[in-house]
Amino acid sequence: MPTEIENLNPNVYSKCKERPITKEDIDESIPDPFDTREIFDLIRNINDPEHPLTLEELRVVEEDLIKVHNDCDEVFVNFTPTIPHCSMATLIGLSIRVKLLRSLPPRFKVTVEITPGTHASENAVNKQLADKERVAAAMENKHLAEVINQCIALKETDTGRLVP
Repeated sequence: MPTEIENLNPNVYSKCKERPITKEDIDESIPDPFDTREIFDLIRNINDPEHPLTLEELRVVEEDLIKVHNDCDEVFVNFTPTIPHCSMATLIGLSIRVKLLRSLPPRFKVTVEITPGTHASENAVNKQLADKERVAAAMENKHLAEVINQCIALKETDTGRLVP
């Protein structure tokens, strides 16, 4: 991994409001399929590996780039690196994938890819992220697993509340 920050001054965007919790959300007797907002809420606060910002604040992840197919148990996430030659793209994609694999029921097939046309090596990165054996090997690498765990770790907010 490079020791220099590639994008010294990234654009920072405001975060969207928290989703209000309704009575229906709490009622366990009502079927509640996963939706794009729920998936977005799982990944929006992943920490960027280079900056003290979340993937949402950098607009690396957006709700519009998420698809959920409950009928066939599939989740598809596109993410957009902040620069076209971002060397952290694979690490970011792995962080998204690991967070979802740890958070969703195991019946879901999770696909994470770079938004088409936004990265110089999108095909190579997408191929790595789609390869289950490579993902498993990456998580066996102690240093890499530690970095990914830092990216997906809970962070304390100014109010003292833990954010996923």
